[in-house]
Amino acid sequence: MSSAAQSLPALGGRAIPLGLRPLEGGSDPTVALPSYFQTLSQTLGPMHWWPARTPFEVVVGAILTQNTAWSNVERAIANLRRARLLTPRAIERVSSARLARLVRPSGYFRQKARKLKAFARFLHRQHGGSLARMFRTPTGELRAQLLGVYGIGPETADSILLYAGGHAIFVVDAYTHRILGRHALTQPKPDYEAVRAMVQASLPAEVKIYNEFHAQLVHVGKHWCHTRQPRCQECPLQPHLPLHSPWRSSGAAPAAAQSGIAS
Repeated sequence: MSSAAQSLPALGGRAIPLGLRPLEGGSDPTVALPSYFQTLSQTLGPMHWWPARTPFEVVVGAILTQNTAWSNVERAIANLRRARLLTPRAIERVSSARLARLVRPSGYFRQKARKLKAFARFLHRQHGGSLARMFRTPTGELRAQLLGVYGIGPETADSILLYAGGHAIFVVDAYTHRILGRHALTQPKPDYEAVRAMVQASLPAEVKIYNEFHAQLVHVGKHWCHTRQPRCQECPLQPHLPLHSPWRSSGAAPAAAQSGIAS
């Protein structure tokens, strides 16, 4: 990358300023993260994430993906689709036992059936069963409401807001923690809200950009930035690592450097 400041062609009509990388130690995230976004956009192309047919299916997927692989979620959603249960009203009416059987492939199936029903009840009672009405609620207010629903934590709430509702809020997950930690942008065991605020302060508040960047980090985490035996030399973000990072010259860091990284 040139040493001169550059700008990233915007997804949503704004240019993202770029700066220098790599830097000594941890970098200023307002410089680093736009550069990461540009590198991954050029390398990976559009991510087309989240995979779902309807906004409610996004909600269901966001709940079912807790503590499991997406392939398992796909099997559970396929079961619900065959049973014609991919609507809020259908989830509310179906028996808990039947719902649990159908979402069994996603793991923790009794808990997840309870979570789906809790969301359906919340939607009915607070928003008349209408997702469109729910998503017209201001972001901060709706986020607080979602966090009050059984089984919905910050990552699930933000996934629902961003991917189902088109609210400009960034989703932080284990891949985000791992990648940004290895790039010295966060401390070990970072706070969810602090990381979300850092990313949102570094990138334009646009749904398309938050959508793409989260999907890019998921791709990096799945394909290169593994918990163990990361493939750093193949990763497009390898040139952005701090100059003295133990991850920069090999695919594995000393044990001390691995501690505290999200799995």
